[in-house]
Amino acid sequence: MFLTRVSFAVLGSMVLLLQACASGSTAIDSSQVSGSKTANEITLNLPDPTLVPCVDDQNVGVDYTYLEKGFSAMVAGDNVEAVNYFRRYQRLESTPGADWEAGIAIAYEKMLPDSPYYNWRAAADAYRQLMRRVPEGIELNQQVLILGGTLAVLVGLHDYIDELQNEKDDLSESLEKREEALKRLRELILGQ
Repeated sequence: MFLTRVSFAVLGSMVLLLQACASGSTAIDSSQVSGSKTANEITLNLPDPTLVPCVDDQNVGVDYTYLEKGFSAMVAGDNVEAVNYFRRYQRLESTPGADWEAGIAIAYEKMLPDSPYYNWRAAADAYRQLMRRVPEGIELNQQVLILGGTLAVLVGLHDYIDELQNEKDDLSESLEKREEALKRLRELILGQ
């Protein structure tokens, strides 16, 4: 019984979606709605209808809607929402190109110090793994390619900083040993 109702609901929504795509206009125009919003009205958080492709257009190419929304959230400084959009894009598109693009965007988010996901080592590892399997023969999003180039520079800088920190630690340890040796030598010479 429940399955029958669900299948009728799905069938009805598909018919409405196809009608909306065919007519090229929205089902309800805002000028047709009379009166102002009431307190009981529910506002749905649906995607922008100008960005959502019709059913026939889905075979044309990749829908970059969630990727673009992720970039917008990133620019707005909402790192959590940006990562959520990138993961949705990755999950919904499920192609090697989309998987790679979302991976680069998420790795970039992990590289940002203000991000709650900040972990430059994990970002560097993810970047290196992604660069080993760059999809070939696929046109990749230009913004993602820019993020990838920036990520390469940031990974290189963090590796360099890590090397300098290790050298500093080694020099500090060596300096401590030399100061200790000089202190002992001074004690031996002065006979203390």
